[in-house]
Order: sequence, then structure tokens, then C-alpha cells
Amino acid sequence: MPTRRPYPSDLSDARWELIEPVLSAWRFERRGRALDFGRPPEHDLRDIMNAILYVDRTGVQWRYLPHDFPHWNTVYGYFAKWQQDGVFAQLNGLLRKLLREREGRNGEPSACVIDAQSVKTSTSVPASSQGTDAGKKIVGRKRSIVTDTLGLLLAVLVTAASVQDSVAGTHLLDQVAAEHPGIHKVWVDGGYRQHLVEHAATLGIDMEISARTPGTKGFTPIPKRWAVERTYGWLMLHRRLVRDYETLPVRSEAMIHLAMTDLMARRLTSENTISWRDPAPQIKQPISG
Repeated sequence: MPTRRPYPSDLSDARWELIEPVLSAWRFERRGRALDFGRPPEHDLRDIMNAILYVDRTGVQWRYLPHDFPHWNTVYGYFAKWQQDGVFAQLNGLLRKLLREREGRNGEPSACVIDAQSVKTSTSVPASSQGTDAGKKIVGRKRSIVTDTLGLLLAVLVTAASVQDSVAGTHLLDQVAAEHPGIHKVWVDGGYRQHLVEHAATLGIDMEISARTPGTKGFTPIPKRWAVERTYGWLMLHRRLVRDYETLPVRSEAMIHLAMTDLMARRLTSENTISWRDPAPQIKQPISG
């Protein structure tokens, strides 16, 4: 069978070398539990990951995957299994550690930033997992994330948009304190309430509420907090995340982990992230006179 032409979202050899050990270990462990009844694997893991990245990057529906990928039902099956087994979160953690160390930082962060983003949903999302963000007037879901000071993802929680930032923040702080015990400082915006500051203190974390200077107009980066806002900008390079299309909130979280894995792998291998639009051609102006 001839090799298919690569898509821009495909993994390069260098990026595959970063990701392959985790996926191969997952397959080895799964076969060790005899979950595939001793049958040899039928699908190449790199092809499966490329297909999932294609969905995340382009926003295409699973059923609309190009035919030169494995069957969409197979690809979605792997996506669901990897989400359930925490593979995407594991990849995110591995690449984050490598990237922090390459930037001259300790592999484990000591400070973080929390923020929330409300997004609209598609018609495929159950009404029971949606809500209304009264402040932003958005009906949909809310993504609450924790990043380090480089903007690299530490934790994510997807809820109905009606869930208060402080409620989601409490769950995220508990998770971060358990998984990253070295964190002692966190920055949030004015949407987080005082009781979250008190909860952070019980975990040994100093929470600082950073707010805009009164009277400031237009976009003004806020020290420390700008890193998490930039992360949301990175995520929007993946069209699947412009809206929430996933039936289950945990699958939405997996898509965010996947997008960050893609971004960090590109940074580690010094590969550019291709934007939605090709560069505009340079038009030579005629020389007058």
C-alpha cells in the first residue's frame, strides 16, 4: 500500500520520538492484562495519534475523517480509551517537565495561575452538562485551567458555564496540591472569591488576587496572570476547541490536554505551529517615476 501524503497536523519523526514511549507502554500494559484477547495489534499507534490530532487541529467531525486514516470508529475508540486511562494527561505532564527543564526551570513548578473561559457548545452537547455564564452571557461550558508561570498546563476542569469560578477553582487547587506539592503561590483574577483564598491557605498555598487598575481601558496585560490568558490563545489554534463539541466534559478535557501536548512537542523540537491562514503573498509595488 502506498504511503499517504502527510497532513500539516501529522507528527514529525522528532515529535513521534517524544510521544511513542508512552503509547507503546500503554499498549504493552494493556496486552499484559489480556484485554485484547491475545490478538496482535491491528493498527499503527502513530496513525491513530495523527488522526486524533487531525480532529483536534481542524475541528472536523469524527465521521468526516479522511479515508486514508484508520476508520473513524477505531480512531474514536482509541481516543476514548486513552482518555479513560489518563494517557493524554500523562503525555502533557511528561512534555511539560521536559520543556521546563529545557527553559532552565525546575521540572516541578512552585507557582501557578488559575483562570476560566466560557465557550459556546454544539448541538451534540447534552443540555444537562451546559449552563449560562451570567457575567459573560454565554450558554455553554466553562474551561477552568491551571498553568505554571510559563503558561504550561497543570490541570483542567470542564463544567457547565453556570458553575462559579471559585467552585471549580476549589477542585483544581485540591488537585494541584496533591499532584504538585511544591506549589506555594497562585495568582487569580477578581472573579475568585475570598473563601477560595482561605481554602488555598489551608493547603499551604498563598493566593493573590490580581486585578486591573481602575479606569484602565482596552487590553492591558496583568503581571503573572497574562501567562494563562496567552495559553487560551494557544488553545484556540486548535479549531476543535473554538467551541465545545464533546458529549462528555472529560473528553473536552482530553482535547485540551491533546492540544497542549501538540504545542509543547513542537516547542521541544523547534517546529512552528501552522496557523489557520497561509502567509499572504508579497505583492511588489511598481516603481514610480
